[in-house]
Amino acid sequence: MTIHSRGLDFLRDVDVRLSVELGRTQMKLKDVLALGPESLVVLDRLTDELLDVLVNGKPIAKGEVVSHNGRFGLRIVEMVGIEETAPAEAPVVLTEAGEV
Repeated sequence: MTIHSRGLDFLRDVDVRLSVELGRTQMKLKDVLALGPESLVVLDRLTDELLDVLVNGKPIAKGEVVSHNGRFGLRIVEMVGIEETAPAEAPVVLTEAGEV
């Protein structure tokens, strides 16, 4: 396969799903069925831990929750597998549909 001079720029318009994982837990089905209003589900992550940022299910970064114009946002703190020598990027603002 030969990569043309334009590199991989043609991939820039490919849609991907970005998600943020707050944490996980395991529950028995009977406990899930018993959930209702005011139920509390405790997750495996501490409140001061960074959140996992995934693209199509693959971890790419870690971040923290912020508030932006009355909405939840995410500040990327570190990229997975990249050293801290790279400059920080501008914040990503979510559209009304929740897309980047």
